[in-house]
Amino acid sequence: MANTVPKVDVHAPPKEYYSGSAALKSVAVGRSRSRSYQRAYQQYIPHAEENDDDSTSSSTSGSENNGSGRARNRTLRRRGSLDVRSVHPRRFLVDIDVIEKALLDQEDSNKDFQITVEDSGPKVLKVPTESSGGFRTFEVRGTYMLSNLLQEMALARDYGMNQVVIDEERLNENPVDRLSRMIRTVFWNGLVRCMDESGIQAICADPKNAKPGASPIIYVPFDDHPAFEYYTKMARDLSQLSIKVVKLPQDITPRYVNSINEKFGVLSLAADVSYDANGGLVYRPLPFVVPGGRFNEQYGWDSYFEALGLLVDGRYQLGKNMIDNFVYEIKHYGKILNANRSYYLTRSQPPFLTDMILKVFEALPANTEDEKARNHEWLRKSFDAAITEYMDVWTSEPRFDRKTGLSCYHTTGIGMPPETESTHFDHIVEPFAKRLGVSVEEYKKMYSSDEINEPELDEFFVHDRAVRESGHDTSYRLERRCANLATIDLNCLLYKYEVDIADTLDEHFGGQFEWTGGREMTAAEWRVRSETRRLSINKYMWNEQKGLYFDYDVSLGEQSVYETVTSLWALWAGCATPAQARRLVEIGCRKFEVSGGLVSGTEESRGKISLQRPNRQWDFPFGWAPHQIMAWYGLYNYGFVDVARRFAYRWLFTITQAFVDFNGCVPEKFDVVNMTHRFDVEYGNVGSDFKKVVREGFGWMNASYQVGLTYLTSHMRRALGTLTPPDVFFRKANWKIDGTPSHSPATTPGPIPVFISEVGTPRYRPQSNALFNALRNLKIRSGHAMPATSDTMYSSSASTSSGGLADADADADADADADVDVDMRVEDPSNPASFLGAQQAGGYDLAASTARKPARKTKKTKK
Repeated sequence: MANTVPKVDVHAPPKEYYSGSAALKSVAVGRSRSRSYQRAYQQYIPHAEENDDDSTSSSTSGSENNGSGRARNRTLRRRGSLDVRSVHPRRFLVDIDVIEKALLDQEDSNKDFQITVEDSGPKVLKVPTESSGGFRTFEVRGTYMLSNLLQEMALARDYGMNQVVIDEERLNENPVDRLSRMIRTVFWNGLVRCMDESGIQAICADPKNAKPGASPIIYVPFDDHPAFEYYTKMARDLSQLSIKVVKLPQDITPRYVNSINEKFGVLSLAADVSYDANGGLVYRPLPFVVPGGRFNEQYGWDSYFEALGLLVDGRYQLGKNMIDNFVYEIKHYGKILNANRSYYLTRSQPPFLTDMILKVFEALPANTEDEKARNHEWLRKSFDAAITEYMDVWTSEPRFDRKTGLSCYHTTGIGMPPETESTHFDHIVEPFAKRLGVSVEEYKKMYSSDEINEPELDEFFVHDRAVRESGHDTSYRLERRCANLATIDLNCLLYKYEVDIADTLDEHFGGQFEWTGGREMTAAEWRVRSETRRLSINKYMWNEQKGLYFDYDVSLGEQSVYETVTSLWALWAGCATPAQARRLVEIGCRKFEVSGGLVSGTEESRGKISLQRPNRQWDFPFGWAPHQIMAWYGLYNYGFVDVARRFAYRWLFTITQAFVDFNGCVPEKFDVVNMTHRFDVEYGNVGSDFKKVVREGFGWMNASYQVGLTYLTSHMRRALGTLTPPDVFFRKANWKIDGTPSHSPATTPGPIPVFISEVGTPRYRPQSNALFNALRNLKIRSGHAMPATSDTMYSSSASTSSGGLADADADADADADADVDVDMRVEDPSNPASFLGAQQAGGYDLAASTARKPARKTKKTKK
């Protein structure tokens, strides 16, 4: 019976490829125990003949025969990162201890346990072939293949392998396919955490969750009795960890949160709770995805972008779990938290919940009536929590500005944020300490214990916490003023909330929803809310002269002058008119598009950088995954398909290039101007410091890659796989780069992104029939008839604000918007009674006018 080599999927996940050792059962591997093989390893490979029975190595060999049968050494020539793929499949027989040591000794010149383009080695290593039983060798060449070899050996070690067979196709795999596969099969798994008995040990070991020498603490909500029972038992079972379980008070006040700053710990999250036949508790905490690096908790807006990537890869259950955790946080902690740590109890993050719910809901299996019923109930529960968050957090004090109808980031915390390094605020505190004649450390203790009342310092920390709540920590755009800024990004997100809720109530709940907050809500009410906010955004934030949206300072009553890429979020939310969208894309491309993608803000807005005024990580020249994803979606949604794809290609090229040249690195952020992840900036660059192999990537960076690939045509993907620089590709492909699509969306080839429902026009349009009918039925303006068509509802508002200039000859459509703006303003949209009262004051009852009446049965009579 002939001996055959076991069939192995060369691109299988590491667990499948290495565990079980199927590849090591071939006959050739059995011969590798020969003395010839051992002698070759002992002398090590550079002295062995390199001829292989499959093929021979190139003339750039590291040794050549001198005619006497002996090999003499000569200098190996360095090779590039990419090499041509072999015509014949080849497999390498690798003794991990030997090859890894030789590889690092020869190639890792800076001793960082990575093989990168910065290393000065020859970029050539001879590795034994499997078909020769390890006696003959073949050269592995180039940074990319050598770094992949190092990574594969590290992954094999994870499964207890000391000797392994590795396919050459696994080492020279197309980098786009390899990175996408690594994200799908390795990185997501590496980012999963769970607050069960096995996972809590890693979470509690995180130095951010407990001070050195102190016992780790798990905080549990006052009324979550199963959680308290579960974690109390866990603390007894894991006595070696000395875990403390603390029940939070029923009323979690800022003063209480400040009092536990020195006793910080993790907060419990959602779980599947049931009871067995004997009444025993069965408590299963839900797994979730974390950003990565030093971040081992579930973060607010990170989770949304991670969920988008998870959905592309079919991991909808993890996305659903994270939403369930958010619902739990809203119920027990009053808001979606920055992350589930104790000192975040007074702080939220950018709100994406409604869109996240809808994306996951669309992906849930619905093959049976039972599944559909469960999904519908989950949707009801999730949207009920989203409405509660909207009402209690974003349209309530201190985050809601009554005068403008806009919302700001504004936390309720007091004192210094405890998550920073101990010396982080010393330069801020020092002048106050000198004034009192005490040391900085003494002053900080006195300030934290309320022995000192310093309003100026209080105001500084209010703004500092608001910056952290915004997710954009830190940026000169927000520094020392964030709590007074109605930011364009936040108000676009809340507009999307309002439209999502209206659409969901119409599509899934018959236009009415019994909110657990105490009253019934209607879709028409939420459409009015969304239109009110849209008009406020136009009035206070749109600048026609500059062609951008700007943050609005509610304290000073004027627009900020900082040009931010989050201006493009209006396209994602769908609150820009077509005219505004065209202007926004035209200006946005000029100001924010750089070589490696979209930059956070303009260099002019950031200002000059010096030792006294260092760079901030959310300013120029840095680019972040959330900004890219939001722009792609918005541009695609408005029909700027080519622009979206161009932006996506730039960003994906930046990621792919770093992945190829720097040992598979997938960092938190990039300098997109210089297209590098190597820079000095506050907080560093999470994900760039690792040994041998990347096991996690970074959450939203992983997602941006998987999502971004759905935008590319097959032509673009092939170019990306060969690392064709963006400008070279666009020039050769005759691709326009001025913001104007080179062809219409209807004829654009390539796949439609899986998470985009519509293409060509904004999905959430104020001129929709549903909104027009709602406004007409409400008769907002007493005695003033609504227009016959809804076109005016989508025209650009020409309202003039302190920072926005409007044409003097504004058209009638803009005047119509202005009229509606005045009449739709309500005293407090967060207060249902106030909202209804404003309508009733004009002689119209919102509830009565929008309530769905039962259909009357009538008898048909014959004439």
